[in-house]
Amino acid sequence: MNSTSSIITIGREYGSGGRQIGQEIAKYFGIKCYDKELLEHAANDSGICKELFENHDEKPTNSFLYSLVGYSSAGFSDMPMNHKIFLAQFDAIKKLADEGPCVMVGRCADYALADWKDCFSVFVHADIDCRISRIAAKHNKSPKEARDMINKTDKSRASYYNYYTNKKWGAAKSYDLCVDSGKLGIENSVKTIIEAIKIFDESKNK
Repeated sequence: MNSTSSIITIGREYGSGGRQIGQEIAKYFGIKCYDKELLEHAANDSGICKELFENHDEKPTNSFLYSLVGYSSAGFSDMPMNHKIFLAQFDAIKKLADEGPCVMVGRCADYALADWKDCFSVFVHADIDCRISRIAAKHNKSPKEARDMINKTDKSRASYYNYYTNKKWGAAKSYDLCVDSGKLGIENSVKTIIEAIKIFDESKNK
């Protein structure tokens, strides 16, 4: 039985196959993979309707930043909806991490779990041509349409991540491991990350 004691977070460029890679890693270790499911957990726990989470999912916000630490219930009621949604996701991510090893895709999970010694953060990227081919085939789009979808989604994810964290989306030093799925392919990217997780698990037990 393959097992891990780690929570694996995966940031990803759109079209890099990050979600699929996350699912394969979770399957290998026999643990859960949370992607859109994070929104459902956050909605259930917070009482905010799921549609609002989907509308604000990894979208950039306005420029007024509330402190994420020690927010009061009074302050929470006056807070803009996008902040409430981020904080509800933040809490849901921590709650799921408390339940044990799993894979979490996107949603600043690496930042939410920055203090977790068992957290291993990965960023999956690929060159633009590779991602255009993947998105065009998956969504039956022209190369131009695929490129536009990629640019829009990546810009949105970067703005969201950079706004809510003290790190830069996609920058190597923001993560424990960066993997180029364009060069390695999906299968070898999965293998590479699994090997890195095994090394990480061993180093924790020394």
